[in-house]
Amino acid sequence: MACDGSYTVVIVPLQNSLYSTDALRFFHWLKELHALERERDSLWIGLQVLEQTRFWYQHQLDQVNQRQARIGTRKHDEEKESWSCALRSCVQRVNGSLGSLLNNAYVCSAAPDEKDKSDWYLRWTNTTLTQVCVCVCVCVC
Repeated sequence: MACDGSYTVVIVPLQNSLYSTDALRFFHWLKELHALERERDSLWIGLQVLEQTRFWYQHQLDQVNQRQARIGTRKHDEEKESWSCALRSCVQRVNGSLGSLLNNAYVCSAAPDEKDKSDWYLRWTNTTLTQVCVCVCVCVC
């Protein structure tokens, strides 16, 4: 993943001019490398979100196992009503955000020409990943 504030400077002397075929080819090569790096960074962020979500689900499974062990006790009966609604709400929010992320990622990848013309795709990915992170953080807290 690229670090904040890091950059690479490449100075390539061109023999003819900026408008030569070599210069144009080099420019397109750099542009493609930059796009691939941005895509890689987005994928790493997505992977981190999925990992956080997996930990959240694992935590929920552990809590369910603990509650199953307490079935029949008075404390279990008191917790039952309040916990089930809150858990269902959190699971629905996380699942909805992840579903939106996966559906819209497929739609965006189907139109690569639009991605190159603007940074709309990166803005959308950042917004969606932020929503998923917020859902996971809210549900965990």
